Amino acid sequence: MLSSLFIANEAAPETNLITKLPGFSNGSFPSKHYGGYITIAGIGNTGKNLFYYFVESERHPENDPVVLWLNGGPGCSSFDGFVYEHGPFNFEEGKPKGSLPILHLNPYSWSKVSNVIYLDSPAGVGLSFSKDPRNYETGDLQTASDTHTFLVKWFEQFPEFLSNPFYISGESYAGIYVPTLASQVAKGIKDGTKPIINFKGYMVGNGVADRKFDGNALVPFAHGMGLISDSIYEEVEAACEGNYYYAQSDICYQKLERVDQAIDGLNIYNILEPCYHRPITEEKANNYKQNTSIPASFQQLGKTEKPLPVRTRMFGRAWPYRAPVEVGIVTLWPQLAAKSVSGVSVPCFNDEIATRWLNDKAVREAIHAEPESVAGAWDLCTSRIHYNHSGGSMIPYHLNLTMQGYRALIFSGDHDMCVPFTGSEAWTRSLGYKIVDEWRNWISNGDVAGYLQEYDHNLTFLTIKGAGHTVPEYKPQEALHFYSRWLQGLRI
Repeated sequence: MLSSLFIANEAAPETNLITKLPGFSNGSFPSKHYGGYITIAGIGNTGKNLFYYFVESERHPENDPVVLWLNGGPGCSSFDGFVYEHGPFNFEEGKPKGSLPILHLNPYSWSKVSNVIYLDSPAGVGLSFSKDPRNYETGDLQTASDTHTFLVKWFEQFPEFLSNPFYISGESYAGIYVPTLASQVAKGIKDGTKPIINFKGYMVGNGVADRKFDGNALVPFAHGMGLISDSIYEEVEAACEGNYYYAQSDICYQKLERVDQAIDGLNIYNILEPCYHRPITEEKANNYKQNTSIPASFQQLGKTEKPLPVRTRMFGRAWPYRAPVEVGIVTLWPQLAAKSVSGVSVPCFNDEIATRWLNDKAVREAIHAEPESVAGAWDLCTSRIHYNHSGGSMIPYHLNLTMQGYRALIFSGDHDMCVPFTGSEAWTRSLGYKIVDEWRNWISNGDVAGYLQEYDHNLTFLTIKGAGHTVPEYKPQEALHFYSRWLQGLRI
């Protein structure tokens, strides 16, 4: 049996109203917040319990768009976006160190101009759970179906938002989540599934799309960014004949090794930023030095604990940078970390602020989430699901959706080496749509903030200058600018 708290969360939305949050003491929230579970069918009697945190717009919630936000992984929590990217709060390290973080209002929250649903999906991710572990076996198509069912039930609980324009958004592996879910929603509308959702379009940031385009994106990116020389690029081009993601010959593989050596040591999620390395014991650091060659700065990890950045943690939600995601079971981030020689988890990330806050008993009570004894510990990216990449290329999905008239914004931080903008630019161009606004810069706060190209069928490709894999984390003001103008249908 689930706790009485969980049962209460299935009642009217007002019982899910969040009135206070540990760490926030600056008066009342600028808009209403809700949190809780919606249960959908699964294997066994308990089903899948999907957790959401809903932030009403600070402007005109009755008219502003409703936007669903999904982080990727697969297996990563959408509280990543809530805590580190575009949520209603900025999180400051608590004092003394190790205490709960201090929350401040975020001036660039996406709730300034829209209603936002942060959803932990699929079941087993973040605060979402099932009492039957068989429900943790899922994949692209099952996740899309489950999330569509969630949306139908969510709008039944919040019918006042049914007439609002609805958009689906996400980043990284959500490049799979978003178009597959959008297709389910579009099909539901055609089939007359009630309630009818007022679906208008979708956004994908630095997103997975197609193994060929994604896999071939790195080498041109590295060359264009000056990370490899002209001679290395020319040698790789000649040896691999443009096919970099799967070496067809030994000579191609050897030339790709030169690329790997050149970019080794960079933060793959933002080549402009340093890597955060989780502190380890001196014994582990010495063991690591004996087993592999690492920079001297990294060898000091066991002796000196580096500061813990809050808005500057760099944790990717994708796969190692040279190979695209393959069809079949996807290796999750914690599983990759377990295989590392160092045992220091995936490099370049620090999620301690979010982990500390979301595993606090008082925080879970405040947001109407189940305690650890029921839902398990919150992890940024989980290892408890078994995920099958079954959706294939997303290009047919994008073609189908845009041909139906749904708006699409494909945006990329132009310094992300994990899902480089070169791949996203290439596949959007490959759709063959007529260009209606030729490549140009776009301006935010008086400065060039990036570049864009618009196509017919309401498709826009946009870059954000200097941003990494998680765009709003690196460029929050610019992100709010293009987000708000695109939602309003205005020229960016």
